Amino acid sequence: MASKEEPTGKVSSDGEDNTASASATDISDRWDIERITQYFARKFGFRRDEDELEEPTEKILEESSVDGIIKYIKDSKCKNIITMAGAGISTSAGIPDFRSPGSGLYHNLEKYNLPDPQAIFEIGFFRENPKPFFTLAKELYPGSFKPTVCHYFIRLLQEKGLLLRHYTQNIDTLERVAGIPGEKIVEAHGTFHTSHCIDCHSGYSMEWIKEKIFADSVPTCEDCNGIVKPDIVFFGENLPTKFFTLMQKDFPKCDLLIIMGSSLAVQPFASLIDRVPSNCPRLLVNREKAGERSSLMVMMGLGGLDFKSEYSRDVALLGDCDYGCQLLADKLGWGDELRELVAKEHKRIDEENSKNVSTGTNEQEIKGAQSEGKQKSEVKEEAK
Repeated sequence: MASKEEPTGKVSSDGEDNTASASATDISDRWDIERITQYFARKFGFRRDEDELEEPTEKILEESSVDGIIKYIKDSKCKNIITMAGAGISTSAGIPDFRSPGSGLYHNLEKYNLPDPQAIFEIGFFRENPKPFFTLAKELYPGSFKPTVCHYFIRLLQEKGLLLRHYTQNIDTLERVAGIPGEKIVEAHGTFHTSHCIDCHSGYSMEWIKEKIFADSVPTCEDCNGIVKPDIVFFGENLPTKFFTLMQKDFPKCDLLIIMGSSLAVQPFASLIDRVPSNCPRLLVNREKAGERSSLMVMMGLGGLDFKSEYSRDVALLGDCDYGCQLLADKLGWGDELRELVAKEHKRIDEENSKNVSTGTNEQEIKGAQSEGKQKSEVKEEAK
């Protein structure tokens, strides 16, 4: 994904802005211009008051620690929690992340004989040679994995009326499998849940394209014979309009931001951490610190997480994401509830899978999808 400093409407492997969507472009361009204006205002000494990067001037948390976050939640100081998630919340389900040396997805793509690992997710390469992507998609296809403790912790936040929105970089749909309502989810990098023809944009159901992928064929459109691709965001494609629309509405309301399993290396997703109010605590649950503000960013007046300052509102809970979420639940008094939810849901999924295998339900679903043909889908904004 892109590594550009500021957000754009498209994900680009080389950091260039290739936006074509007018709505996404308008929003991201305004954001770019605002940040560039602020930088030059500071540099040349004609800054305005509103250009100042707001910093906490008093303690927001009683202590900058996990216990401080727990007390903040228990004291009912937050009702609009936003969660941001990366690949780290799904690795315990057996889904590899992208960048881990030795085990990451990019490290294990040599068998596809690609010009470079990222090519498998580049729209230009996909148009010329879609087969490697669909071969990989068969290995990673949703339905083969169960949600993790992290996914069910997010569901608990929703059930307790605390979750404003869940923003995810993941395309595995495990949030949906975990029972988090679709209107609460923003799949920033797209999803396998729907698919469209890359030429005429006809929509197809998840069942339809699954049958094609598992038959080891390249899905082609029944209207124009173009390639049908799951609605996941490739390098060079627009991010979903829903991402840009809801981020503007959600983040000013946020009163606690929880970032889980993300390296915060991919823009524009990573920049969301700076969209929350200056008095909003931010908790990072990750194997290592990420998104930290560098001295250069401080000089430029840019944001980032700050785990060092006297009035820091930022807390890092380092370690495995499942461990971190279970620890949070235990400290909040929800620990047994979370364990029981995970056990109950995993048992249900196992029983359903076993039933499908024994009764041939999967084959029946595939035949039904074949006879039914494609299912046109309208993209609807799931905004609250």
